[in-house]
Amino acid sequence: MDAKLFQPIVEVNYLTAGNVWRYRAILRYFYIQHERLRHYLFPEEILDYLKQSLFFQDYSQEQLQQDLNQLVEWKNLIPRQDMGKVSTIEEFKRKKFRYQCTPYTVEIERMVQALEQKGDSFGGSLEKTLFDRLLDGLIKISSSQAVQALPPEELNGIWEDIYDNFRKLTENATDYLAHLESEKVEEMMMTEAFLVYKDAITGYLRSFMSVLQRISLRIESLLREMPAELIRHITEKLAEYYLSIPRLEETPSKEEVAGKYFIRWQSMCTWFLGSDGRESDLVYLQSSTNETIRRITRFAQRIGEKHHNFKSRRKDYLHLANCFVNCQDLQEAHELSACVFGVSHTRHIYSRPKETEDIYVQIWDQPATVITVNPRVRNYREKTRPRPIISHRQEKERLLAQYLQEKEAEQKLIEQMIKKDRIILSELSFSDPYIRKTILNWIGRCMGSRQLVAKTETGRKFRLSKIDDRRITLPWEDGSLQLPNYMIQFLE
Repeated sequence: MDAKLFQPIVEVNYLTAGNVWRYRAILRYFYIQHERLRHYLFPEEILDYLKQSLFFQDYSQEQLQQDLNQLVEWKNLIPRQDMGKVSTIEEFKRKKFRYQCTPYTVEIERMVQALEQKGDSFGGSLEKTLFDRLLDGLIKISSSQAVQALPPEELNGIWEDIYDNFRKLTENATDYLAHLESEKVEEMMMTEAFLVYKDAITGYLRSFMSVLQRISLRIESLLREMPAELIRHITEKLAEYYLSIPRLEETPSKEEVAGKYFIRWQSMCTWFLGSDGRESDLVYLQSSTNETIRRITRFAQRIGEKHHNFKSRRKDYLHLANCFVNCQDLQEAHELSACVFGVSHTRHIYSRPKETEDIYVQIWDQPATVITVNPRVRNYREKTRPRPIISHRQEKERLLAQYLQEKEAEQKLIEQMIKKDRIILSELSFSDPYIRKTILNWIGRCMGSRQLVAKTETGRKFRLSKIDDRRITLPWEDGSLQLPNYMIQFLE
């Protein structure tokens, strides 16, 4: 572990201190001015800004100076003495300072501002174009010739685009799916107002899934086919460009910088391809998206069923009754009933295959189809005539005698293989496939035993052992078999 993990970060103390409301207001003003490229601020300017709020009406210059000194002690601000406007020795002795916020403070305020805008819910999105941009970047560095021809600045820009698109893809997709799985969204899905957005959300997810399935396979193939030598060359070239930028602080070694780039590359490969037999995060993203689509569809179906169950059909029935009242005669009422409720005396419609492909032949020209309708009664059975029981005793005896004869012949073959209670596979001269099947069966039984000991079908115990490390080839009628130089020795 890095030793920095065990050191406290004093720059965040102002977020939990006793006078947190004063410290945060001061540093937020420093951050806003830093974003406007005003890096140095005077205490008078800070006090004028704070006085605009009702909370700082009684705030004095001495309190501001104490807070600034405390923030300097926490390494949030850097004081610099202003000697450009000094006119007397007394002014120089007063040490009029101007203050600059540290890089840690800028990043902390940027993070806090992002948290304030995020709120309690997840954000994120499923941007389909990130896959296209990620694939384009990988194609540009997929060959050693292309990497060799690229200037260091352009290669660094391509790499930054690749990793930035990858980071946005993973973070935005994770946040968006977490947003859909949050408790607040699930409560909204149970309301009828959700039906208005159901089609838009499912269409959005299905569109993302189609792009993911289409482009992710190409990205996976590119990552698999890129050789390790090319990746090493890319990381070294990126490290050289990073070290070529002049910096006043202590610069790390080339191996450390290249190692950081390689770790980022490995994390991207692991996300798409997986590692150590585990499924990749890409597969998890696909399954999560599919499950979200199914969950949204189930919610919409339940809302529809619930709405349908409580819906009153009184007006529908009244309108239908009015249609029956307006019928001229009983025949017209029967026709209306057939249209509304269906034909009452026909249960099934059966269509037989056409006997001709002539499109001008009408159905009346085809021969009639005869269908036998069985009664739908629980105890109904078709009548059958009793048939005599035929004895197959002679056929059974013949098959049994043939089987015993084959087994006897196979047993004789096995006994011919055994010489001095052992079988040396390299000395076998038999080509019957049954011998091969028997030997492989015996070897498999021995491999399942820790002592390499097993029994034959007749109960005879044997042990499998290896004579030497060479491999032998045994010819058979239907091919050849290669295996170690084994010996089977019978124990009893």
